[in-house]
Amino acid sequence: MRHTAFRQRMAEEFGRVRSEMLAQDHVFSSLGGRTVDQALEEGFTTKEVWAAVCETFEVPAERR
Repeated sequence: MRHTAFRQRMAEEFGRVRSEMLAQDHVFSSLGGRTVDQALEEGFTTKEVWAAVCETFEVPAERR
């Protein structure tokens, strides 16, 4: 998944402002104590990061 598609999915699921805040501020234990932005900068794939977000926030399977 491209970064633009990932950001679009985040915005659709959480709203544009909240998704940006989550990406910058929420630390995910499943990403080794990183935020979304940190994980992406450090080489995690968007698929890995999206899976962590979905699991943490219990996104329904049909929207994953």
